[in-house]
Amino acid sequence: MSTVVPTNVVSPTFYPFKSHYFDRGAGLRMHFLDEGDADAPPVLMVHGNPSWSFYYRNLVKALSSTHRCIVPDHIGMGLSDKPDDAAYTYSLAQRIDDLSALIESLKLTQPITLVVHDWGGMIGFGWAVKHPERIKRLVILNTAAFSLPSDTSFPAALRFTRTWLGSFLVRGFNAFSWGATVFCCRRNPMPREVALAYRAPYNTWQNRIATLRFVQDIPLDPSDRGYALVESVAAQLHKFDNTPALIPWGAKDFVFNDAFLRQWQRYLPKAKVHRIADAGHYVLEDAADEIIPMIVDFIRG
Repeated sequence: MSTVVPTNVVSPTFYPFKSHYFDRGAGLRMHFLDEGDADAPPVLMVHGNPSWSFYYRNLVKALSSTHRCIVPDHIGMGLSDKPDDAAYTYSLAQRIDDLSALIESLKLTQPITLVVHDWGGMIGFGWAVKHPERIKRLVILNTAAFSLPSDTSFPAALRFTRTWLGSFLVRGFNAFSWGATVFCCRRNPMPREVALAYRAPYNTWQNRIATLRFVQDIPLDPSDRGYALVESVAAQLHKFDNTPALIPWGAKDFVFNDAFLRQWQRYLPKAKVHRIADAGHYVLEDAADEIIPMIVDFIRG
């Protein structure tokens, strides 16, 4: 079940970290990074689709001298195992359970800074709303923890991905991961070697299962699996009214557009917002020089 990532693609220059694995039972391993002193304040970074812990590599490098950086790869993503549907339920509820189990296994005693991006928002906040007292700070990067805002629409590209042809292109040709590396950086086009590293874990039909299942699991209608869970999480976001929050936002994101940013501002009106007009969905990649120092200052402050 384990993925094969060519070492000549994911170079230690980009990803110079030691791999850790958490046993989720039934023979499934969840990969995660655990960088920095074990007694340092913890920072939990939760990625989305189709990225993996590689997305946070530069933030880990910047913070690990003062903080304990914990960065999981969701099951089916990155360096975690990639089971088929018979061995794993690719659902939001399962993702939250996975994250919760990992956190509990680490026996963290200090308050956590939570950093989320893309699906990481729903997964991270799905855990956080059950444990608001354990959250010290929030960093929110082009994501959501609520349903599609009423003043926007579901992107056509994602709608197409949920068709039989779109599904075939994702599983057969890695279209979702490939497209993300091409279209999710708008200020600074992604260098080829970095793009290859993003795509590397998704190198076969089997290893692309999660990139498709994530899109298929997006709840749009009350009858969809996960819809009630999303609504429940959104209804509890008020628990973070007084939690220090920073929202660096790429305004050229074709999925998490400014309608999502406005919704975050309604839920967290005290949050510090830094809108980057020319950055795309992979905002931490696209505007690294601008926002990584900002995030580091915020977390260390």
